[in-house]
Amino acid sequence: MSRKHHESNCPSALRRSTANALARLKAVAARQTLTLTHYGRKTGKPYDVTVWFVVDGDKVYIGTANVNRQWVRNVQKTPRVKLSIGAETFDGTARFLADRAEHERAMAMVRRKYWMFWPVIAVGRILTAIGVMRDKTGAFEVVLAE
Repeated sequence: MSRKHHESNCPSALRRSTANALARLKAVAARQTLTLTHYGRKTGKPYDVTVWFVVDGDKVYIGTANVNRQWVRNVQKTPRVKLSIGAETFDGTARFLADRAEHERAMAMVRRKYWMFWPVIAVGRILTAIGVMRDKTGAFEVVLAE
C-alpha cells in the first residue's frame, strides 16, 4: 500500500486534516462576508453569492433575510456548497434550519456578529411583529467536508 493511500485512510491523518480545517476556519471567522458557491437546481451550474456568516465551533451558519431567493432554493435542493473566506476555501454540506429554535439560535449569532446593522434588523423585526411584513428569514448550518 502506498504511503499516500495509507495516510488518507489513517484516523490520525483524518484528525490532522480536520484540525487543520478548523484552524483555517478559526483564522478567517472574523471576516465580514464569504462567497458561497451553490449549484443550480436544474442545470447544476455553479453560482456565487456573497453572504454574511458566523462560525460556531466546527460549523458555519449563514442567514438570509429572504428564503425565496434563488440561492436559498438552490442550496435546499443541492446542499453541497463551497465557502470562500479570504484566501481559504472549504467544501461543505448545508442543512436548512427548519426547526424554529435552531433558526433563532443561528439568527441570534448573526445579529451579534453584525451588531452595526442592528437598527435595520430591528425595524424589520418590528414590522414583522406588527404584521406589516412577513418573516422570510432563514438560516443554514454548514458542516465542513472531512
